[in-house]
Amino acid sequence: MRLDKYISNATDLSRTDAKRLIKNAVVTIDDVIASNPARKIAADETVAIEGSAINRAQSRYFMMNKPAGVVSVTKDHNNPTAIGLMYEHRSDELQIAGRLDIDTTGLLLITDDGKWNHRLTSPRSDCAKIYAVGLAEPIESNYQEKLSAGVLLDGEKHRCLPASMEQIDDYHLTLRIAEGKYHQVKRMFASLGNHVVSLHRFQVGDIILDAELEPGDYRPLTDLEVASIL
Repeated sequence: MRLDKYISNATDLSRTDAKRLIKNAVVTIDDVIASNPARKIAADETVAIEGSAINRAQSRYFMMNKPAGVVSVTKDHNNPTAIGLMYEHRSDELQIAGRLDIDTTGLLLITDDGKWNHRLTSPRSDCAKIYAVGLAEPIESNYQEKLSAGVLLDGEKHRCLPASMEQIDDYHLTLRIAEGKYHQVKRMFASLGNHVVSLHRFQVGDIILDAELEPGDYRPLTDLEVASIL
């Protein structure tokens, strides 16, 4: 992390104020005066302002019950954003870990830890995503076989990874997938000749959406939830 950002994260100072302190030669790294705001800070280095050490800010991790009509981006001029629903200091540093479509509801993970985000969303990640799916047409008996074999999405050269489903009734099922292609669930069922009318994600890896969260509400992840992605 850059020195100016490190100072801003660990204090209530803006990055502009942090740069001013660095310019005034009152910031040290391991007792040596620092002059470069872009200097990268290692985990074992100690940063001090006027001789007083400051602690590295802890990374933040949240789950949100995303409502429909909210977009999973940091800024949007036409629609409300998930980040905009949050009341957090330095919210501009938060990022979505695995987006949901505007009309898809449920578990949305949000963090300022880029490495954790990458582990969660990497194609090599083993984090399964589980959805409750509602369809326009009745479920056909061959869906499970086709999903297990990996369906081929329109416009794609390679089949999806094998998926599994559990039928609830004629029109509803839970779906478990191991990747996160663009509009994947909707495109999977389109390839089967059906249409998704409702989509709700309730689990990512071992992290399950808190049943007490109303749409639009969020809470910090527990240490165990965070560690489950490590």
